[in-house]
Amino acid sequence: MTAFSTSPGRPYHIIIFGASGFTGQFVVEEVSRCASEGPNGSLKWAVAGRSKSKLEKVIEQASANLSKPELKTEVDIIVADVSDQESLAAMCKQAVIVLSCVGPYRFFGESVVKSCVENGAHCLDISGEPQFLEGMQLNYHDQAADKGVYIVGSCGFDSIPADMGVIYTRDQFKGTLTAVDSFLTLGSGPEGGCLNDGTWQSAIYGLADKGKLKTLRKKFGHKPLLVVGPKIKRKGLLFYSSEVQQYAIPFMGTDPSVVKRTQRYLHEELNETPVQYGAYAGIGGISNVFKFLIGGFMFCLLALCSCGRKLLIKYPGFFSFGLFSTEGPTKKQIEDASFHFICLGDGYTEGQDPSKGKPNGKIRTEVKGPEIGYVTTPITMVQAAITMLNEPDSLPQTGGVYTPGATFAKTTLIKRLNKHGIEFSVI
Repeated sequence: MTAFSTSPGRPYHIIIFGASGFTGQFVVEEVSRCASEGPNGSLKWAVAGRSKSKLEKVIEQASANLSKPELKTEVDIIVADVSDQESLAAMCKQAVIVLSCVGPYRFFGESVVKSCVENGAHCLDISGEPQFLEGMQLNYHDQAADKGVYIVGSCGFDSIPADMGVIYTRDQFKGTLTAVDSFLTLGSGPEGGCLNDGTWQSAIYGLADKGKLKTLRKKFGHKPLLVVGPKIKRKGLLFYSSEVQQYAIPFMGTDPSVVKRTQRYLHEELNETPVQYGAYAGIGGISNVFKFLIGGFMFCLLALCSCGRKLLIKYPGFFSFGLFSTEGPTKKQIEDASFHFICLGDGYTEGQDPSKGKPNGKIRTEVKGPEIGYVTTPITMVQAAITMLNEPDSLPQTGGVYTPGATFAKTTLIKRLNKHGIEFSVI
């Protein structure tokens, strides 16, 4: 295992790469808030990106927002560019962990992973792109394992609440948990909700390359994952959910694929019973149903051709009914936003044989927290890094490319998140 401590040649516990990006600037502030939670109560960190002047502005902004003038002199700046491998290598050689905030990851993420593996730096990202995440596992897992390096994807809202939520539900159930359905709802204030268009672009290219993802998955040669108990029943493409009191659809993000990869790891490597998973998202009342149908049709149609993709990228606000914009959310929108996951689990209570009969036990848990993109995501990413720095002996025995659940199942990450406003509980 590559060391999780600093050294004269590797002076930084954390380097935030892409720190001047829309999400990166929030990660900078979160790292500063949590510096006392590093090993032995301190954290040595730096910011990196291609523009020194923009990085200086980010540090100045963080210094003002947090009332920490010392940041201007204590936080070092490293100039590195994804198109310059030498600069990436120089950056990675100085970091214990690189927090990669450069997206869309299908375009900018791989060079960072490659450089981290080659230069002995662990890497966390906040990608919600299954093709990128699974491609990194296919192409770099063995190399990372040989080097003792941990590459952990989807460490933001995609997909720590869902992935760790399933693990939390399993650990709280007294018996053998076999299936979980999750329902996500988002809250907003009078100004509504909004996200930066980087996530929008990732969704566009993800749909366009859907066929490539299927081809990629075949290369793993996985056998079907063991099903314990009755096979989970998939719900319709649009239905009214009594659980969230609104219409719901299958969740279109990366959560289902990440959770399945985690469950495969836990079963094949640790011999634990895999949990089946269904993910759904509430979309609101009947007016939102019409928006979803119209917007979804236009999105699917336009994402399949290059000219259509250009239109979607150029006018995110129009085609998403204001959910995405190039400017991102206002401060007020961020302050008023929240999320709520409900996890409904089925299983066999203690003493019951999972190979016989129907499940006889149920559990209901929730994960809730603040705005998903620029509050929850920085919190989950930074706490994941701090957990790795403080609890290396609780990580998988060898390095590799992992999901959050595979990486942190045996750590105190959930307890750490609870202390930072992302609450896991049984209800």
